[in-house]
Amino acid sequence: MHAAELTMGRTFAVRFDHGEDFFAALSGFCAANDVRQAFIPMFIAGFREIELVATCDQVRDLEAPVWSSVTLESVEALGGGTLAYDQTTRDVLPHIHVSVGLKLHSARAHTSHLLGAKVQFLIEMYLVEVATPAMRRTPSRVSRRVERRGASPGGDLAAVVSPMPCRATRTPVALSCAKRRWCL
Repeated sequence: MHAAELTMGRTFAVRFDHGEDFFAALSGFCAANDVRQAFIPMFIAGFREIELVATCDQVRDLEAPVWSSVTLESVEALGGGTLAYDQTTRDVLPHIHVSVGLKLHSARAHTSHLLGAKVQFLIEMYLVEVATPAMRRTPSRVSRRVERRGASPGGDLAAVVSPMPCRATRTPVALSCAKRRWCL
């Protein structure tokens, strides 16, 4: 376990509008307001389309991260997460998880790491800036172990927020079942 006392900065209420790309809008908000690191205690959302880390296939190694995704349509969501800052690329690195209900399938639920989404109607988000300490992304021990075994390397998906300065890593994620709309 790692812990640090946080000094809060500004607090925002943010609304995303219909049709916006979730991560592009979040990035634009952070740039416009010079937010580099924060936590998102909660947001409520409607998404026209959402991509989550998941698989429709059998998982052979339950200790390894899942490197595939599923795409869902017409969902209501509740989410939260953190934003860390990469000083090298000057990017804000979001780590967002959501629980979603499929509106057209009796609100069947899915919960996972958010890879991408298009807003349907609106999103209402609370965002709390963290003034100190510096928040960075680092690969977890699990992703390092999996990388040594020859699987995909860790990156944003396997990242943890650490209050200690360290080198950020960003790794593209292969998406293997993104064409499937939902799993039974």
